[in-house]
Amino acid sequence: MSRFMRAIRPGLSWLSLACLYLAGLGVVLMTIIIGWQVFGRYVLNDTPSWSEPLSLQLMSWFILLGAAVGVRESVHLGLDIVRHNMPPAIQRLMDLVSLGLICLFGGAMSYYGTLLAMGTWTARIPVLGWPGGIDFIPLIVGGTMISIFALERFADTFIGTAIPAADDVAQTEVV
Repeated sequence: MSRFMRAIRPGLSWLSLACLYLAGLGVVLMTIIIGWQVFGRYVLNDTPSWSEPLSLQLMSWFILLGAAVGVRESVHLGLDIVRHNMPPAIQRLMDLVSLGLICLFGGAMSYYGTLLAMGTWTARIPVLGWPGGIDFIPLIVGGTMISIFALERFADTFIGTAIPAADDVAQTEVV
């Protein structure tokens, strides 16, 4: 199992980096689009009608791709006060349960996102002219990435090769 994990890790690292860059690009594009919307509204007196639905589409992409990267890098929100006060074996068990639930949640996002996309594909997004199911593609892709990255962390934790997450407790320095 550890040989398999070592073999796929470069691909998963590349996938994580691609998700991160795509999320960053989405933030930049959304900022430009919203800037153009404000400029059009207040300077040109002609608000572009496509800017809001397109920026919402981009927001869905960068939020869900960023969340997936957060799962892989273990920087998602967590309440660790109980976990930190447990013995290492219980901490490991808690991590496995948490990662398993995250994986199931990502899978549910993908599954139900697919059902929603199929159910709304014949509808049209009025301003953009795109199929309505396009709105749910970020949910499908983001859920899949969350599941993949949670499975990677689950396997690492299970076989004991997990890289420990950075301690997020602030250390005060006494001068």
